[in-house]
Amino acid sequence: MAVIDPFGREVNYLRVSVTDRCDFRCKYCMSENMTFLPKKEVLSLEELELISAAFIRKGVRKIRITGGEPLVRKGIMELFRNLGLYIKSGELDELTLTTNGSQLSKYADELYEAGVRRLNVSLDTLDPYQFQDITRWGNFEKVMAGIKAAQKAGLKIKINTVAVKGFNDHECNDLIKWAGDEGMDITFIETMPMGSIDEQRSDQFLPLSELKKQLAETWTMAPSQYRTGGPSDYYDVTETGGRIGFITPLTHNFCESCNRVRLTCTGMLYMCLGQNDKADLKAIIRGEKGFSALDAAIDEAIGRKPKGHDFIIDRNSDDNPAVARHMSVTGG
Repeated sequence: MAVIDPFGREVNYLRVSVTDRCDFRCKYCMSENMTFLPKKEVLSLEELELISAAFIRKGVRKIRITGGEPLVRKGIMELFRNLGLYIKSGELDELTLTTNGSQLSKYADELYEAGVRRLNVSLDTLDPYQFQDITRWGNFEKVMAGIKAAQKAGLKIKINTVAVKGFNDHECNDLIKWAGDEGMDITFIETMPMGSIDEQRSDQFLPLSELKKQLAETWTMAPSQYRTGGPSDYYDVTETGGRIGFITPLTHNFCESCNRVRLTCTGMLYMCLGQNDKADLKAIIRGEKGFSALDAAIDEAIGRKPKGHDFIIDRNSDDNPAVARHMSVTGG
C-alpha cells in the first residue's frame, strides 16, 4: 500500500535518526560544545522499530539509519538485526546507514549479517591534519581502517563529501581518484543552513555548479542512468569507471522527486529536511491509542508534506539558519 503526498510523490523511503550524539564535532555540522538531548527524550530501540514497522506496512521499501553517528548508540545492532528480518521476508528492499566510519571496524561484519549491503561514509578530506581540523575529534586512521573492514565484510561503500570553500575544494580531484581506485563512488554535497555553528556558513559555501565545471577539466563525466531515488545527480566517470554524485539543495533544488520523510530520535517526523513542520509520533506510541492512531498520524503528516524547502545561505542568514535544529538532530 503506497502512501502518496499532496504532489503525487510516493513516499517509500524513511530515514531514521537513532541518536543526536556523535563522536566527531564537524565544523559545518555542530558546535564543539554541544548540548545533547536527555536520554528520556530519545526513543528506545523498540519504539524506533515500532514506528519503522508502521512505515513498512504503509509501503516504505528503504530505510536508512542515521544519527548523529548511529553506531555510537548503545545496542544499535539489535535494531539492525530486527529491521533486517524485513529484508529476509521481502517487505523491505534495502536497509542501509550513513556513518562517519569511526565504528566500522567493530560493526562491519554484524552489519552485513543483519542484511546491510551498502552504506555511506562521510569523509571530507584525505589529509589527516585537515581531517583532525574539520572533525575536531576524529581519528583519520581509525576511519580508514573502518572503510577497509567494511569492504572486507562485503559492504559496498559510497563516500559523501561536504564541499567547503577554502578547506577541501583543492582536494576534490584527489578524493575522486582515491574513491575510484578503491572501487567506491563519491558524492559531493553543498553545506546546508541547519543549526547554529561556530563558523560563518556563507564563508564556507561552495556552489557545486562551480565545482562541477572545475572537475570537468580533469574528468570525463557523462550523465549517468544510475538512480537511487535520492537527491544525487550522478555522472559516470570514464577514467575511474565509477560515479560522481552532486547533491545541490541550494544551487539546484532537488525537491521535485523527493520520496522520503525523516524520523528523529525523539520521535518527531519531518516531512522536509528544510522545513520546521513536524508530527509528534512519540506522544502517540507512548499513549494508549494503538497502531491505528499511529497509522492515522503518519497519513495525516504525509498529507502535509510540502513541495520543497526554503534553504538559503548568505550573510543575513548566518545568524538565523533556515532551520534551528542541527543536522545531527534531523538525521540528514
